[in-house]
Amino acid sequence: MTVEQIDLMNAFASGMIAMGHATAGYFFWRFWSRTADRLFLMFALSFWMLGILRLLMLVFAQHGEEHFLYWFRLLAYLLILVAIVQKNWKK
Repeated sequence: MTVEQIDLMNAFASGMIAMGHATAGYFFWRFWSRTADRLFLMFALSFWMLGILRLLMLVFAQHGEEHFLYWFRLLAYLLILVAIVQKNWKK
């Protein structure tokens, strides 16, 4: 298998992952519109952020873990964590 074929397969997989994130975000958005629970809104925003990030990583592809876009992934996961903590916080 050539390097070009591997790059093409990686691009296809990144697109599929981005589509999965967008779909998950859409479902959480629908749940939020029905229940008005902030947990679902924060999950939707996080998944959309992860989907957009996946596409940006495809465009600004650098092979290595030190890419600046990984900080946005951290923010998306922190948003999920904050949503869970807020939902379970004793009042």
